[in-house]
Amino acid sequence: MSLNIRPLGDRVIVEPIEQEETIAGGQLVLPETAKEKPQQGAVLAVGPGRRDEDGERIEMDVKAGDTVLFAKYAGTEMKLDGKKLLIMKESDILGIIES
Repeated sequence: MSLNIRPLGDRVIVEPIEQEETIAGGQLVLPETAKEKPQQGAVLAVGPGRRDEDGERIEMDVKAGDTVLFAKYAGTEMKLDGKKLLIMKESDILGIIES
């Protein structure tokens, strides 16, 4: 996916990874409002980082391609090319999933 948007400062664009729901003994379809929000996502783009009091750039800990865990209601949701994306601050990211 080619992004036509570049995050500013310490913002990150994340594509949420939908969690598969398996229910033993049959299929149950939950309405969108009853589903848990995904808390895992793939980082698509990162900003250059925030600046400290002296104006020096603070490098970001995450990079494009990382899979991250984020706070349940983190970020601002947007749609781009029909895909749900989140724009959030790096501080909303709880950790990087290492494989």
